[in-house]
Amino acid sequence: MTTEESIVTDTDLLVEERGRVLVLTMNRPESKNAMSMAMAHRIADALQLLDDRADLSVAVITGAGGTFCAGMDLKGFARGERPVVEGRGFAGIVRRPPTKPVIAAVEGYALAGGFEIVLSCDLVVASSAARFGLPEVKRGLTAAAGGLLRLQHRIPYHLAMELVLTGRMWPAPDAAEVHLVNRLTEPGQALAAALDLADEVAANAPLALAASKQVLVRSADWPLTEMFDRQEAFVNPVRESADAQEGALAFVEKRAPRWTGR
Repeated sequence: MTTEESIVTDTDLLVEERGRVLVLTMNRPESKNAMSMAMAHRIADALQLLDDRADLSVAVITGAGGTFCAGMDLKGFARGERPVVEGRGFAGIVRRPPTKPVIAAVEGYALAGGFEIVLSCDLVVASSAARFGLPEVKRGLTAAAGGLLRLQHRIPYHLAMELVLTGRMWPAPDAAEVHLVNRLTEPGQALAAALDLADEVAANAPLALAASKQVLVRSADWPLTEMFDRQEAFVNPVRESADAQEGALAFVEKRAPRWTGR
């Protein structure tokens, strides 16, 4: 990264700006980044910042200490805390992810709610040593933070059912074979590879990125006869944007475009 960097430090979440990329690091390594109520609210705030700022295009979310996230903080749960943000759900992301793209950079364990965070992201980069899993049934619970809703749409149905009903851990190389993981790295390199991917994404027009994501996500249940009409609500503002004019002008002038997100 060659752009100016700024870091906001917090006990539970590190937020770093790298050019057009916002990097969120879950920072509770002593508990394998188990999701606390405080961290959930900070993630929600950071993702709102991502959507509100025209100079940010994509987020990367990762975990400190060699682990992505081991799920809900059970000690907090025992005290009556639930790491759920109104309107955004568990971890401030699973019910309503941001409009803009999010990349998960996974080292170590992404289990239970941690895996459900991954499933709410748009792209996944993982270490070959990473492990995914929805072990809720082993604890008398269900994967209600999106695992039961999303997994069967990301991987083959019977594989999703097996993972849910057995609660077993799933190695990242196996996840890569069925394309849940976009890029597989050597251990310790997931964040670096995710940042490279984020740079590749962020080089493109931010309004076009957000609109493209929204059409891909929302169109799954659109009636065939209405798809193109419904798409217009998202793509027409992009077509009429200053960035669309800039993209064409940059092509003609044989230079890199200067996106404004407008």
